[in-house]
Amino acid sequence: MKKLLISPSKMALGEQESQIYQNILKQSSELSLNLMAVKVENHPEDFLGWCYELLSASRDRINYDLLESPQLPLLKKLHDQLISAISFLQLKTLRVAPWPVVSMFVEQHKELVALDEQLRLTTYIAGLREKPLKDMIPEDLLAFSGKHMASLDPSTYNFDVEWFASTKSAKGFHQMLADLPGAFDDALSNIPLEGDVALGNYQQFVIAYLSAFNGSDEKPTLAPATRLLAMRRPDVFTPISNSRLDALCSALGITKLNNRDFERYWQDVVQSIHAMSWFKMANAGNELETQLVDIKALIPCFFYYADTNTADNSNYIKLLNKPTRSTSSSSKAPRRGKESAEILVDRALAADDIPEHIRAKRDSIISEVQKGRGVNETITLMRTIFG
Repeated sequence: MKKLLISPSKMALGEQESQIYQNILKQSSELSLNLMAVKVENHPEDFLGWCYELLSASRDRINYDLLESPQLPLLKKLHDQLISAISFLQLKTLRVAPWPVVSMFVEQHKELVALDEQLRLTTYIAGLREKPLKDMIPEDLLAFSGKHMASLDPSTYNFDVEWFASTKSAKGFHQMLADLPGAFDDALSNIPLEGDVALGNYQQFVIAYLSAFNGSDEKPTLAPATRLLAMRRPDVFTPISNSRLDALCSALGITKLNNRDFERYWQDVVQSIHAMSWFKMANAGNELETQLVDIKALIPCFFYYADTNTADNSNYIKLLNKPTRSTSSSSKAPRRGKESAEILVDRALAADDIPEHIRAKRDSIISEVQKGRGVNETITLMRTIFG
């Protein structure tokens, strides 16, 4: 372990990497005795590999029984530092990487980042894009705006809506969006669905977005606005989240944005990413690249740290694996509005493999779905009962 800890001192680290290394060393010093007890056989010669190895050693191979309670928060902080460093280093490669390298990285990491699931989300959003927010059912509005709730039936929403910058903590934003969706439609209408998006388009969006909060105690913040923009034009806007902002800004070589930096977001994030070689070179050489080109501004999201637990932590997977409700259970399933239930059921009944006698039960199915039962669960029950 001692050899591992000092090895970056022999690497040609840049100023940012050196500072990260010193911060990690400082944090490690409080845990030095515990770390020294971990056997290390892999000694990477690059800083990114070093961060991965130290994270593995300190998280997966350290003896937790020997740790004292005050040391646990220190260990957690060390892990957070290493994860942020890995995200920074992977994102930083986007500055110089050509398109083939970027697309290959995404393909090689597709299992870790749950790529298929994330692409199902972008495909679903593509089908909503031309529809005004005010005309969306509540579930679709959640999918577009990036907030998971238990009402999202996994048989219909077979993805975690919080990929690409979750907005679940932006309670004020979601309250305003629920109360005044038309005001946010006015803002998004300034961003064309096709073609170039100019600075003027973005500035008009910002003016309208800020105006939506006039007369309210809620303050308009940047992160949820970038989620709306990214779903409107995933080939133009990269969404940001507070938890990953340090790594992104460091990788882009810019001062960290604050939650009201609307002007700097366009100049320092959007324009910086658009100027990168891979972004300008992006072309559809195979089936995956065809999908990636359409959402190329979202590609930086695939370069954040991910491990074998990332895919399993998807809200979709958690809902999918949730135990079936017992009729004697005291917990109640979330009810749905009639309009939502009708739309969700009609989508499911449109499938080619649904027999006519099941379609004839539409009203009964809708009634059960309104009560909170899953669409597929209800249809399966109808099939069992009626053959």
